[in-house]
Amino acid sequence: MTALLSAHAVSQTGNVITAFAVPFYVLGLGGSGVEVGIAAFSATAPVVVGGALGGVVVDRVGHRRAAIVADLVSGAAVLAMPVLALTLGLPFWALLLLVFAGGLLDTPGQTARRVMLPRLTDRAGVRLEQSVGLLDGSERFAKLIGASAAGLLVATVGPISALFVTAATFALSAGLTGAFVPATPSATAPRGDGDDDSTRASYWSDLADGFRFVMRDRLMRLIVGLVLFTNLLDAARGSSLLPLYANDRLGGAASLGLLVAVMGGCALIGNVGFGFVAHRMPRRVTLTICFTLAGGPPSTAFALGAPLPVLVAATAIAGLAAGSINPILGAVQLERVPEHLRGRVFGLINAGAWAGVPFGALLGGVAADTVGLAVAFGVIAVAYTLATLTPLLGGSWRQMERGRVALDSTATAGDDPPEQQNGPGGGGAVPIDDRQEGRGA
Repeated sequence: MTALLSAHAVSQTGNVITAFAVPFYVLGLGGSGVEVGIAAFSATAPVVVGGALGGVVVDRVGHRRAAIVADLVSGAAVLAMPVLALTLGLPFWALLLLVFAGGLLDTPGQTARRVMLPRLTDRAGVRLEQSVGLLDGSERFAKLIGASAAGLLVATVGPISALFVTAATFALSAGLTGAFVPATPSATAPRGDGDDDSTRASYWSDLADGFRFVMRDRLMRLIVGLVLFTNLLDAARGSSLLPLYANDRLGGAASLGLLVAVMGGCALIGNVGFGFVAHRMPRRVTLTICFTLAGGPPSTAFALGAPLPVLVAATAIAGLAAGSINPILGAVQLERVPEHLRGRVFGLINAGAWAGVPFGALLGGVAADTVGLAVAFGVIAVAYTLATLTPLLGGSWRQMERGRVALDSTATAGDDPPEQQNGPGGGGAVPIDDRQEGRGA
């Protein structure tokens, strides 16, 4: 499990450096807020496409192999950016194409690592929420290290040279996975007496199975809807508004690196700490409180034009609160989804949760150029707070708690959830993104 967590952290570090380098490269060419938003759109749109279509591939080719290939392809696309910029030139349209190509397999790669987690969790003998928290914590750690490194690299050697480091991180992640993560047998769907290899379902049939599962699970639909909306707001804030705010009012990439590092570091502390007490906490109320704190206060601080120390403090509180979000959502998802469906279902959940991200990044850039940074942050603060209070309304949200509705490991894609709960960590229906991962915050 240590090798998987390390590979995930290294790969995510590369993503953080890219997220810094691309907008500052665009700004360095004289680009506007809209162009920064377009670049962010191109970086996040493939997350949706790859998540929706790549989950079935992950289930079919094997999780370990899918993770390795995803890192290698992403690294090659990122490496092409500085190579072209230093030789033939890197026009804006070519940058967009390469950013899109570099992100296309990100979600399948992350999904593959997440699907491998339960079996490795069993071997390590740890609780489900703790292992999910450690995986998310490795991503938070990557943000802590990556943001600090990215801010320093962009400020000293420039965004293009920083991309060489990104390419190296993807190669290292692929190497760690290939050398140290053990291959695990892929789970297969339950078969009828007449089934054989010649009647194996088509790609589109497998994809439809995953889609039907998500659509029939009411709690999954609620989670995807909430995370879709908050991710849209996070994308507007993180991909467009924060770089513009840092460039205009905080002195550039170094201050942005500090804020992202504080967010990542505090979220890492929250991840690790929450993993040890998660089994004693009510999931729904904890999720609501922490989700609200993760988005409302920091956006309000930016809207009010608070000084940098206040922004750092608000970001720290948000990070600590955000640390509990993905462990809760990840454990719920892994408890409810049968093992043989996890690649395609998680891919679809990630795609749905991230569907608003490209548009959020684009809208953030447009909002900055129209209504201004303060108003844009203020709207995000209000909308985020109202949305994240909805789990308190009850209904299907109550199924998050342990002992409520979960899917048995032998359930098929079309079954409604039976009234039972599988034990944590087992090979059945046991455990987002990154924000799933829905990726919470």
